[in-house]
Amino acid sequence: MTKKYRKFDAEFKLKVCKMVVDQGLSVNSVCTDLGLSDTAVRRWVQQYQTEQSGGTGIGKPLTSDQQRIRQLEQQVRELKTDNDILKKATAFFARELK
Repeated sequence: MTKKYRKFDAEFKLKVCKMVVDQGLSVNSVCTDLGLSDTAVRRWVQQYQTEQSGGTGIGKPLTSDQQRIRQLEQQVRELKTDNDILKKATAFFARELK
């Protein structure tokens, strides 16, 4: 029998993390109230704290700032790749003109 995993959006995860970190509720009480596993909540809280301290964390970003940072990092990677391709094309066509 396969185990069915539930998926939670970043907004819900952020809300749960704020309950634990900002409101000072225990992970166990939040898990009991919301019917969540403590492993997942502890991982979310760890990622939230990492993102709050300026790190990138593991997995999908929780905060909107981290989402935007990852989006911009992806865009930078794509632009660097495009730039490398253009440099190679320029070198190729420069050789052809000689």
